[in-house]
Amino acid sequence: MNERMKNMNPMGFLKIKPLFERFTQDHPKLLMFLSAAAGEVSKDSIVEITVMNAEGYKMRTNIKVNENDVELFSELKKMMNK
Repeated sequence: MNERMKNMNPMGFLKIKPLFERFTQDHPKLLMFLSAAAGEVSKDSIVEITVMNAEGYKMRTNIKVNENDVELFSELKKMMNK
């Protein structure tokens, strides 16, 4: 676990819970997409994220999925389907 994760306050998760719930209400298609995509992720898949601000500036990053990531995606898919 990296230093950032070690230093996270567990109570912080309780603080963001209502914000996350509102986010999912405002953007329901995102969770549907993530649930569907989680079923397609396998080892060596590439997951890419792009953020574009209002001025058109883009930031992009990606990861190559490893075996540990596959387990995480599988658990997330189970959680989203409940």
